Amino acid sequence: MRKPMLAGNWKLHKTIPEALELVEGLKKEVGDKQDVDIVVAPVFTALNAVAKAVAGTNIAVAAQNCYFENNGAFTGEVSPSLVKDAGCSHVILGHSERRQIFGEDDELINRKIKAVLAEELGVIFCIGETLEEREKEQTIEVLRRQVVEGLKGVAAKDMQKVVIAYEPVWAIGTGKTASGDQAQEAHSFVRGMVSGIFNPDVAAQTRILYGGSVKPDNVDALMAQDDIDGTLVGGASLKVADFARIVRFEKI
Repeated sequence: MRKPMLAGNWKLHKTIPEALELVEGLKKEVGDKQDVDIVVAPVFTALNAVAKAVAGTNIAVAAQNCYFENNGAFTGEVSPSLVKDAGCSHVILGHSERRQIFGEDDELINRKIKAVLAEELGVIFCIGETLEEREKEQTIEVLRRQVVEGLKGVAAKDMQKVVIAYEPVWAIGTGKTASGDQAQEAHSFVRGMVSGIFNPDVAAQTRILYGGSVKPDNVDALMAQDDIDGTLVGGASLKVADFARIVRFEKI
């Protein structure tokens, strides 16, 4: 059985005091949940404070990004070793906003994935197609490329630290959500890709999350799908009540 993961990507929101207020609320609401993995991803400046606040609880902390070098003349970058030092257990990589806004390509994301794994951190590896690509019926082609290129050179044994997050770009922050059937189709394909790259056992143990306008009122239907093992949540993770309800999803 794959343990569900409910992750909240706070993006560019929350000062340190605001981040601490949010996480204290989550500790009260879902601090007793042991049957799921809960992850929050604050901004870089709040990572250490949040990590200290959740120490000893069932809530883990992820960085939203990092660079692939640990040291050097890379002004403005943050390394895998630094986010680990700040208290992170995971790093989100390949998010569509990194791809679309900051021009990160598959090769760069692959280098980051391998650098994060080398630090023995977990990876939340994001993939997904744009609206234009879906309308051109290129979804499968895009997902195949992103999975193959993103996981190039990753050892099968390291896949236990990799969580894949399917986030159709057209559903992120738009209020549109892939239907359960649409999401299941993509997740099933991705699991098949992982099986082909590695083996069926690795595919069976790899968690695949859904992201894209996940809310309290649609999480139950999404989590009812066989190949959806959790969610990567944006806006709804900024409110204690909303994210707590998502963490407490009920399969229907």
